[in-house]
Amino acid sequence: MDAAAVKQLAKDLGADLVGIASAKTLNAFPPDPRWPQTPERISPYCKSVIVVVKRIPVGAFRCKTNVPVQYIDMLVLRKMDRIAYKLAEALEREGHPSFVTAAQETDWNYKRASYGRLSTRHLGIEAGLGTFGLEVNILTPEFGPRVYLTGILTELELEADSPITEQVCIGESCSRCLYSCPSDAVLHFGIDKRACATEAQEFGFSTIIKFWEHFSKASPDQQKKLAADRELFGFWQGLLRVVGSFGDCPRCLAVCPVGNDYHAHLADIQKHIPEKTPEKIAKAQGYKDARKSGAEVAGLNDWNKRWVGPEGYKGMVARQLQAFKKEQAARATAAATAGADTVEKE
Repeated sequence: MDAAAVKQLAKDLGADLVGIASAKTLNAFPPDPRWPQTPERISPYCKSVIVVVKRIPVGAFRCKTNVPVQYIDMLVLRKMDRIAYKLAEALEREGHPSFVTAAQETDWNYKRASYGRLSTRHLGIEAGLGTFGLEVNILTPEFGPRVYLTGILTELELEADSPITEQVCIGESCSRCLYSCPSDAVLHFGIDKRACATEAQEFGFSTIIKFWEHFSKASPDQQKKLAADRELFGFWQGLLRVVGSFGDCPRCLAVCPVGNDYHAHLADIQKHIPEKTPEKIAKAQGYKDARKSGAEVAGLNDWNKRWVGPEGYKGMVARQLQAFKKEQAARATAAATAGADTVEKE
């Protein structure tokens, strides 16, 4: 089974995008060398990592609250895991030991906070599927940041894809993710994870611990009130549906103008960003000035540029939008012609 056959099988199983990264390359370039998220730390026999992408249906981003996105994201993750599992099964039937990594996990032996055995964002970039955005989500040309990824580690050596060298993200001149972030967590090609988590995990693990610490010290009367509090309902709902407890604030995803899904369904309703403030505008301008002046930027250092796009932004989104409009115009013309033919026949 070669790379083309593996990719076709993944797409037949339901993957929206597929790429392949060399385990040798992933071992040589860990996201953070201090806590290397590398295949060799999981299996010394892995030769390739097949990266599978599922897009997030954008209808949920048109809703008034985050709840629909948080729930549909869990459905996407389940679907993605099933695709990856079936692909691993198929590879093993061909005689190649393979297994799936958990897309959402934390290994506390690396460092505190959300830090898995492999970084799926970096896997996707090494597999040629996208580059980092200003908020360090992976941005794919097809679907922007509205995607989830997982990896299948295999002992089959497959031809690896080449990373995208041009930045997919428009960068500082766009800054829509920065403007929209409710906790102002977007840094200069970086993210303040603690600030992000206040919105992404409203009823997450740390919040639950704080609640029960407070509950255990409260008087019986206070405990009765706390038992009926919205917080407790949120924890219960989080356990049942993961809504509010799974790290997921979709605001920056909704406003990102990268991807045909944005052009088709989000462009009109996401033009206005109510979270935009003069302070955020000044912050974005400062980032833009720093880039122009060649100032040292932590997120654009010699190591990180590998995943941001070493050649810089050259107008990928603008070219893609032009192609999208051309395609839509062709569809409209074809539909009109078909309608005229139907009228003539009648």
